[in-house]
Amino acid sequence: MSEVFDCSDGAQLLQGTRLARQSLGRGELIVLPTDTVYGVAADAFSPEAVQRLLDAKGRGRQSPPPVLIPNTGTLAALAADATEALHTLADAFWPGPLTIITQANPALSWDLGETGGTVALRIPGNDFARELLQETGPLAVSSANSTGDPAAGSAAEAQQMLGDSVAVYLDGGEARGEASTIIDATTLEADGTGTVRVLRSGAITAQQLQEALPGATVVTATAPSAGTPSTEPDPAPDSEAAKASE
Repeated sequence: MSEVFDCSDGAQLLQGTRLARQSLGRGELIVLPTDTVYGVAADAFSPEAVQRLLDAKGRGRQSPPPVLIPNTGTLAALAADATEALHTLADAFWPGPLTIITQANPALSWDLGETGGTVALRIPGNDFARELLQETGPLAVSSANSTGDPAAGSAAEAQQMLGDSVAVYLDGGEARGEASTIIDATTLEADGTGTVRVLRSGAITAQQLQEALPGATVVTATAPSAGTPSTEPDPAPDSEAAKASE
């Protein structure tokens, strides 16, 4: 049976976050607010939990979830090479609505799905989400909705779609921010040259990216690359290319 906690109430906040941590540790799912929409989260290092997340949403392994992290120090642990260029992007736009796809650290023992050796990373701009991430570590997070339905902007909407597949719902009020911009930085060179592909336009514009990386070429992709991680936890446009990367 799922439990819902009103995080505006101090007592419920403490109890809810405690039970959320315990649930994640058991490989169960939780729902939490982010700076964009509500996300359904699992322990990123538990293949069983990640599969449970995909099953709850009705998705296959070809749509691996992004990973939310608490700080840029975690970037260095999860990326194959946390280059100066990646840190430039992180310093400019994190915490905030930029999801960066980069090569994953091959030494990591995890299974997010068919990622092609990449991982999609973001530090959310929501204070509550970051505080929880500080305690739990990296979480695989996808939008809290069933595949094909609109992304949930409230805990009640998420519960209506996901029901008892989620152990704990953390109700932090409305979450209906602008979608994150998703970029493929796998061909961005360490010195800031190379190419950055915008896979989905969102709150961060291509011009802002170009200003942060004047030596790079910023292009807007027409379709995601094979093996690109799912671009949630934000609502995506209704194009076929976007649907392939939701």
